[in-house]
Amino acid sequence: MVKGNVEIPTDNASGAPPTDLLTRERHARLLAGDEAAWHAFVTEYEQRMYGYLYRLEGNSEDALDLTQEVFYRAWRSMNTFRAGERVLPWLYQVARNTQIESHRRKQHQRFSLEEAREEIGFEVTSSGRSPVQAAESEQAQDRVQRALMKLPQEYREAVVLRFVEDLPYDEIARIQGVAPGTAKSRVFRAKEQLAELLADVADVH
Repeated sequence: MVKGNVEIPTDNASGAPPTDLLTRERHARLLAGDEAAWHAFVTEYEQRMYGYLYRLEGNSEDALDLTQEVFYRAWRSMNTFRAGERVLPWLYQVARNTQIESHRRKQHQRFSLEEAREEIGFEVTSSGRSPVQAAESEQAQDRVQRALMKLPQEYREAVVLRFVEDLPYDEIARIQGVAPGTAKSRVFRAKEQLAELLADVADVH
C-alpha cells in the first residue's frame, strides 16, 4: 500500500496496515515513561507474549516470569525501537532472547497431534485409530510433547512461530537472526523430524 511517497506495509489481503504499528506519538509517550501508555502497551501484547513463551517453556509459572522480564527489557530498550515499525516482531525477538538467556531447557510444551498433522503438514498413517482419536489420548499427547522436545531449539522455535503464532517466514528469519531460506529450511526439517518421531503415534493405546 502506498500513501503519497511512503510505502505502508500491510499484513492481510485487504491491504489494511498492520495493527501493531507503533506511531511516533505513542512511541514518544513510551520513551517518556508515560504510565498510562505503558499500561496500555503491556495490556495489548502480554497475552501474545505469554502464549508464545508458554509454548516454549510448557510451564505457566516460568512463562509468566519470562513475560514480565520481556516487558521490563522492552522498557529498558524502547529507545532502540524505531517509531513507525511493527511491534510484534521486535517483541518476539526480545522474548526469544529472554527465553534463551533464562537457561531453562526442561520444557514440556503442549502441541496437539491434530495441529501437528494439519498445520505442519505431515501425515500419520495407521490402520488403527485416526489422528484425531490419537490426539485425544493422554499417551498420544505425551508422545507429541516428547517428540517436540527432541527437536533442536531452533527447529522447535521455528515451528511455534510459523504454525502457532502464524508469522511469515521473513519475520521468523528476522527473529532468529537468519536468512529467510534458513527459516524455511528449519520448518521443513522440523516437519520431517516430527513425521519420523510420530510415525506410529496413532497406534498408541
